Amino acid sequence: MPRPDVPPAALLIAACGGRVTRTRIAVLEILQDSPRSLNHDDIAAQLAADGMPHDRVTLYRTLDWLVEQGLAHRVIGPDRARRFKAGGETRSQHAHFHCDRCGHVLCLESIRPEEQFALPVGFQPERAELVFHGTCADCGRQRGGKA
Repeated sequence: MPRPDVPPAALLIAACGGRVTRTRIAVLEILQDSPRSLNHDDIAAQLAADGMPHDRVTLYRTLDWLVEQGLAHRVIGPDRARRFKAGGETRSQHAHFHCDRCGHVLCLESIRPEEQFALPVGFQPERAELVFHGTCADCGRQRGGKA
């Protein structure tokens, strides 16, 4: 039974066999609490707002570790910025929707990339990425109000 004084994020990190650090816990909690994917700067700003000291290298390493452990997944947008969301893509490959106006990336858990397609001889797929582009609901409302 989980101890009430141990944050759930710490339990997830420990279950992966990783060192449970303040930065890992804080970053994972930020990702879990966010309804949208976040880029490095968004996460750094939230850490600073929470009074959590950090440096860029540690934050990059923490995000990479969370992705490697399947506790978070990474999406690279057309602007080449990496965005992160809690939940592991390796266990749950799914499609994403990218808003071309504000950059918001939404996980579409119900749409799974299928690997039943013909590739040339000798080619072996390891993962698939499916990204829809358009306008999110917030940007659509803003645009609709200006018309």
